[in-house]
Amino acid sequence: MTIQTARPALQPFLPTLCPLASAVVGLAEAGIEERGAIFTRPEVVEFILNLAGYTAEKPLHRMRLLEPSFGAGDFLITVIDRLLASWQAAGAAGDPVAVLLECVRAVELHRATFERTRAVVIAHLTRNGFTPAATRTLVDAWLVQGDFLLIDLVGRFHFVVGNPPYVRQELVPDALMAAYRARYVTVYDRADLYIPFIERSLTYLEETGQLGFICADRWMKNRYGGPLRQLVAKRFHLKTYVDMFGTSAFQAEVIAYPAITIIELEKAEAVQTGGKAGKATRIAHRPEIQAAALSKLARELTAPKLSKSDATVREIYGVVDGSKPWILESSDQLALVRRLEATLPALEEAGCTVGIGVATGADQAFIGLYEALDVEPDRKLPLAMTRDILDGTVQWRGFGVINPFADEGGLVHLDRYPRLKAYLEGRKAEIARRHVAQKAPANWYRTIDRIYPALALRPKLLIPDIKGEAHIVYEEGRLYPHHNLYFITSETWDLKALQAVLLSGIARLFVGVYSTRMHGGFLRFQAQYLRRIRVPHWRDVPDATKRALVDAAACGDRPACNRAAFQLYGLIPSESAALGGGGE
Repeated sequence: MTIQTARPALQPFLPTLCPLASAVVGLAEAGIEERGAIFTRPEVVEFILNLAGYTAEKPLHRMRLLEPSFGAGDFLITVIDRLLASWQAAGAAGDPVAVLLECVRAVELHRATFERTRAVVIAHLTRNGFTPAATRTLVDAWLVQGDFLLIDLVGRFHFVVGNPPYVRQELVPDALMAAYRARYVTVYDRADLYIPFIERSLTYLEETGQLGFICADRWMKNRYGGPLRQLVAKRFHLKTYVDMFGTSAFQAEVIAYPAITIIELEKAEAVQTGGKAGKATRIAHRPEIQAAALSKLARELTAPKLSKSDATVREIYGVVDGSKPWILESSDQLALVRRLEATLPALEEAGCTVGIGVATGADQAFIGLYEALDVEPDRKLPLAMTRDILDGTVQWRGFGVINPFADEGGLVHLDRYPRLKAYLEGRKAEIARRHVAQKAPANWYRTIDRIYPALALRPKLLIPDIKGEAHIVYEEGRLYPHHNLYFITSETWDLKALQAVLLSGIARLFVGVYSTRMHGGFLRFQAQYLRRIRVPHWRDVPDATKRALVDAAACGDRPACNRAAFQLYGLIPSESAALGGGGE
């Protein structure tokens, strides 16, 4: 997958868009990392084309296909083979140029890659008996060297397929990023470049047209994917989702969590089907990357009716719901989450506060053994770090953090704290080179995050960012959390009881369905996902349930936490089963 540029389309604007034109030309010459070039295995290409319906049994010579990022031609050559097979099966009548000229449009930014793949396509058509003149005419029409996000393409397409570029915003020149933001409503927050690729690709679909992409799945659940999810909810139907995490779908190993999606231009009307609202999304997880297995799975995913005996493919209704994150795990879990969201307040609405610990930007300078930090006593705080809570209880290792902030706000005056001044100035070279210090040189000694000493004295629950299971530790009110720890405080809820709720399957349910998974399958227990957990108001919890929750947390017994939490939420047997059973 590669990013694309369009020099010809920009030429008329060069006098006024020099920074943009320069950025586009720069990306056209960029290396693999800058342009997000990761190539797809042939078996996976065949699988995606089958799922999208681009098969030789159809009159492909009367249809149009777009590939917005053709790279080395992983999709393109297979597309051409299927197109020619379809045309030949129909009798190969007529002038090939006239018949096939509009059937393919494929775009590529990287100039050298464009030329190499162009040569491959020319050779491929020549081997298939096309004359030199016909080959040149078709290739010149089919292949476009340019930025897919900026160039103009004529008409709409029955299919859009491919592997869009996975490029983080910070790798895209500012002028180019500004142009993308001006054109695409989905470029929101820290959206990666594949987001506007999907948006623009969707806008090129014919009615009932199919988009088939393999790319990172983060947009389906995280904050920056909200506008794109909203776009899909309004105008499209998510037909198929195939989780590709842990498979060898690409020709090189990738850290991103990939998925295949088939999206159709057809508004997902609220239709009652088997008592369930909306249209079904067919889902499969982690298929074997082998041609025969993928071919069989494609037939199952595209069959008119799902086989009752097939355990590899499931249907879930109501996956797409406005800008809400997509829940793709199971229909039972989706139904339970939706019920709890409809009937209970979110964690912070129920009187709890979720936050993250302090980021300093220079831990080597600001953090050290508490007793060895040679500053005034009120300029340091004992610090809770991830390694202090590894066994599920607090085992403080004696570290502390420097606090450069005055209680009344702003930074303290260093002249009033001679020991702090000497300590910080002795480490100024390291502290001052941080971005936050360079932005405001007069405040060079601030930590990235403001420190509020009162937080150290408050009882709190501490939660590490990345864990396979919920890891919730009660801290009685002595330590300030480090930035790898999230914390929860509350003026209303008993934190021991809340600890039991968060240790139960309820916490994993909410975090699991909304969190993007990390390499290795770990969940991220981040603030944005913790805030989605629903709990009743403490005043509404029966006394017997309160005692059961506190007792379960005290003994650290997860089955007991499950039993008490299931009682708290009034789960029926099928809902308990969706979370792994009745707490045993």
